[in-house]
Amino acid sequence: MRYQPADSLESPRFAGVRTFMRLPHLRTLEDVDFVVLGIPWDDATTHRPGARFGPEGIRRVSIMLRPWNPYWDVKIFDYLSGVDYGDVPVVPGYIEDTYARIEAEFERIARAGVTPIAMGGDHSVTLGELRGLARVHGPLALVHIDAHLDTLDQYFGRKYNHGTPFRRAVEEGLVDPHKSIQVGIRGSNYGPEDYQGTRDLGYELIPMYELQEIGLEATLKRIHRRVGDTPCFISIDVDAVDPAYAPGTGTPEVDGFTSREILKLVRGLKGLNFKAADVVEVLPALDPGEITAYLGGNLMYELISLLALRKKEADE
Repeated sequence: MRYQPADSLESPRFAGVRTFMRLPHLRTLEDVDFVVLGIPWDDATTHRPGARFGPEGIRRVSIMLRPWNPYWDVKIFDYLSGVDYGDVPVVPGYIEDTYARIEAEFERIARAGVTPIAMGGDHSVTLGELRGLARVHGPLALVHIDAHLDTLDQYFGRKYNHGTPFRRAVEEGLVDPHKSIQVGIRGSNYGPEDYQGTRDLGYELIPMYELQEIGLEATLKRIHRRVGDTPCFISIDVDAVDPAYAPGTGTPEVDGFTSREILKLVRGLKGLNFKAADVVEVLPALDPGEITAYLGGNLMYELISLLALRKKEADE
C-alpha cells in the first residue's frame, strides 16, 4: 500500500483535517518510506517563545504543496509512501522527559527503516532526535544550517536549551564533528571564543560573511566534501533566512539567506545519505502573512523531494 496526499482536484484544499501536505494522519511505520512529525516544544528558548506552534502553522499552509516537483521533474508519490505521523507527546516544562520521548520516537522510526522529517519546536529538540537516531545508525554527520552556532556550553547554568544542542551532541558521541559542517552562521557573539569553540569541537564552520565571498556553489562543494557518503542529519533553523523573508522566528538575525538562496542550498544537498532532517524555530505568532511557515513547509517539501529523487535514480 502506498500512502499519498488527498487529491485536491477531488477534494478542495480548505476541506479536511490539517495534516502536512494533506497526507493521511496515521501512526504507522508499515508500507512507509518517510514520516512527517511535529515536536511542539519551545520551553528551551532564550528569547521569544511560540515555536511550539510551528508544526501547526506549517501544516496549515502546507495544503498548497503539490506532488510534482518541477525542479527535479519528480512526482514524489510515484516513488515514496508517506504519512503525517502526528506530534511527539512532549512534557511541557520538563526537557529531560521530553528528550526521552523524542528519543524513543526517533529510535522506533529509524529501526523501521523509515526517514523522519520533523517540524520544531525550538532547536533544542534536535538533541533528542539525534539520541534516538544514533542508537540505530551510530554517530551521524551533521549539516547544520543556521544563523547561530548552538554550541555554547550553558545558559544560566543549564546545559539543555536551544543554544547548546550541538555541543551536547559531540560530548555524547551522537555526531561525528569531523564529518559535520555549520553553514550560514552570522550576527554578533559573546566573543571570538564562540567561533573557536565550535571549531575546537571539530566542526567545519562557514560563517555567512565567508559564504557570501565564496558563493553557494563553492559552499555546496565543501559540504559534500566534508560529509561524503557518511549517514547524515540535516538540521535547518529557519532563522538562517533573513528576517525580511522569515520574520516568524524567535531569534532573527539580519543579513541572512533569501528564500531563493536557501532553497538552492537545500536542493544542492542532493546525493547526501541523509537519514533524517528537521526544520525548526518557526514561530507563527510573529509571522505576518504566514510567509515563514510557507518557507518552512517548502524546505520540508524539498527534503522529501530529495528522498524521492534518490529512489527514482535507484530504480532507473
